[in-house]
Amino acid sequence: MALCLAHPVHGYYRTRDPLGARGDFTTAPEISQMFGELIGLWAVALQAAMGAPERLLLVELGPGRGTLMADAVRALRAAAPGLKPELHLVETSPILRAAQARTLADAAAAFGAPIWHDSPDTLPEGPTIILANEFFDALPVRQFARTARGWCERVVGLGPDGRLAFGLAPEPERNLAAEGPEGVILTLPGPALDLARSFARRLRDQGGALLAIDYGHVRPGFGDTLQAVAGHRFADPLAAPGEADLTAHVDFAALARAAGAEGARVHGPVDQRDFLMALGLLARAERLKQRASPAQRLAIDAAVARLTDPGRRGMGRLFKVMALSAPGLAGVPGF
Repeated sequence: MALCLAHPVHGYYRTRDPLGARGDFTTAPEISQMFGELIGLWAVALQAAMGAPERLLLVELGPGRGTLMADAVRALRAAAPGLKPELHLVETSPILRAAQARTLADAAAAFGAPIWHDSPDTLPEGPTIILANEFFDALPVRQFARTARGWCERVVGLGPDGRLAFGLAPEPERNLAAEGPEGVILTLPGPALDLARSFARRLRDQGGALLAIDYGHVRPGFGDTLQAVAGHRFADPLAAPGEADLTAHVDFAALARAAGAEGARVHGPVDQRDFLMALGLLARAERLKQRASPAQRLAIDAAVARLTDPGRRGMGRLFKVMALSAPGLAGVPGF
């Protein structure tokens, strides 16, 4: 999974812009400006709850085309003209960095050019608001299948026909104590948990919050959630390495435990529908519709439905929202 997504020459995110109608998938910021605007207002409220620190880092992990950050900053400037955060983007793709620079040209004129990072490890110290929209789902996972011999790691190798195929490690993993019936799949999101712990320690010691929005689940369980998407359709994860997006559902319960153990305060998770409604999505939609054409009003209504519908066609229930914060930070908006 790490090779397919992040290989320096052939990795999926290194070789293309995967977003939009011409790409492989569409994220919430690309559906409507309202999504990023509400998060910008969330950041304004959070900065006030933090005691209005004079220096504030606004960070996005995996910023896509920069759409979320651009919309958030526009709303932030309107709501709090005196707030001047430093913009930091954690992005490894040169193609997406170029797109982000174009999208954030106005923000750069107001706040200074964003600073790009290959890893969160190089972020400067200080109070920080971190945005992570559809970031944790793309981090590599390990999977184990319950067999008569115990938990055997699921691996990738060559099948009899010379194509990539799933298999099992010959020896069981002795350090797994989970109980489960034979045949089930257990997914362990090691890198995601490591990052949650690292961010929790940062927030605990330096102040701020992290907002994670992703598709996933809030209760522990078994199942194979590894999936590939190409051309807005599900694909075989092994069919075309580096040519399709690979993700796994986020285990929010595990992230919460990991961050909480390091001293961060955990807020949520809640359904994306509930979070956006609490931030005032419907009011913002009505405001936009006042100056919109009939076609634009229909598009706004369609965007609201897609972001909040709890059914299979919408993101309202499948996507969850969770915040991590400094331990003394209470009253985080949306929760």
